[in-house]
Amino acid sequence: MIVYRLSRSKFRNDLSGKGAELAGGRWNSKGVPMLYTSESIVLCTVEIAVHMPLGIVPLDYHLVRIELPELDFIPEVKIEDMPEVWKSFPHSSVTQDIGDQFILGEEHLILKAPSATVQGNFNYLINPRHPDFNKVKIISSEPFEFDKRLFVKE
Repeated sequence: MIVYRLSRSKFRNDLSGKGAELAGGRWNSKGVPMLYTSESIVLCTVEIAVHMPLGIVPLDYHLVRIELPELDFIPEVKIEDMPEVWKSFPHSSVTQDIGDQFILGEEHLILKAPSATVQGNFNYLINPRHPDFNKVKIISSEPFEFDKRLFVKE
């Protein structure tokens, strides 16, 4: 399976989950490493856009294509099992608890999680602590230019 990630140039080869570990995110608490990826380039773009202040166009980004190993089973977070606050902004600790358990349990390499920004789309959360993490491979990286219309009000 191929997944996508948009990263600042200097971090394009870093799959450690260290950025998420330092900052925390919707699906992980500070101190818990996690690699966030998306099922499509479009979803990656939206995920970056929602975190940027209006008027600031992200520069110096790379689109990273990542190959995940074929697995018989990938656990999925089902929206119908989540409380309504799961996609709130700022995010709730409900999703962080799920992600933290996924990482700390080290049972699965990948967790399929619904996107809070684009309904019906999914992010693939990768556990850098899992024994099979070495099977996660970058297959390409290229400069990515965001469309200014996403960030600038005309």
